[in-house]
Amino acid sequence: MFGRDPEAYDRARFTYPERVYEVLTTRCGLHPGSAVFEIGPGTGKATKELLRRGAGPLTLIERDRRMARYLRARIGTRGGRVRFAVAPFERVDLPSHTFDLGVAATSFHWLPERLALRKVARLLKPGGWWATWNNYHRDAFRPTRFHRELQPLYREVFGPSESEHTRAKARKDRRDRLRALESIGHFEQISAEDLRWTVTLGTRRLQALWGSFSEIATLPPRTRDRFLTGVGSLVDTRFHGKVELPIVTPFYTARRK
Repeated sequence: MFGRDPEAYDRARFTYPERVYEVLTTRCGLHPGSAVFEIGPGTGKATKELLRRGAGPLTLIERDRRMARYLRARIGTRGGRVRFAVAPFERVDLPSHTFDLGVAATSFHWLPERLALRKVARLLKPGGWWATWNNYHRDAFRPTRFHRELQPLYREVFGPSESEHTRAKARKDRRDRLRALESIGHFEQISAEDLRWTVTLGTRRLQALWGSFSEIATLPPRTRDRFLTGVGSLVDTRFHGKVELPIVTPFYTARRK
């Protein structure tokens, strides 16, 4: 899906808050020479920051050959410091108890959670760390007029509840993530925090962002174009061509027992 146009996807999506990498360094022990695996690196938003902080060897597990090809062309192998495994995480063959750190940035929700966590635990050394995070481009605890006025467009395409993101759902999502980590029996020092930040976007930038979301990208072309045209019209006519968008980055870490 996202590999059809990796360059457009890369332009549309944001990087992650600096706090993520501070925690990876100070809590999770990321340092020069750390053996790290990353699930679903995509276009390398997190990958470049991991490399900048010394990750290596860094094993990139990417199921989409087009994304892997794009990322390899951008970062190369750094003299053997970067290794590519082009396969679904569930099927990739990696040695057990080898890695100091495993991460997944905006990718882990595509996997069967408990099954994937068991494999994560197997790959990590005792005392190694696991971290996962993603950007939500709305915040149930900071509702905005833009998201409210966007709902008729969503209802027209998806029905009445497809885009709803309530406080109750946000709390349930956190409980479910924590319970999954606890249920595996291999993790301790389990932690969760929500990183909140804001960006201001113009019409075209916001259309590009929404067009990169999976539920929009997979619409029939005419429906997708109609939806994105509606988004642009909403921004231009109701928000004078500019929207302040709250973003929340749920961030989970856990230590391998």
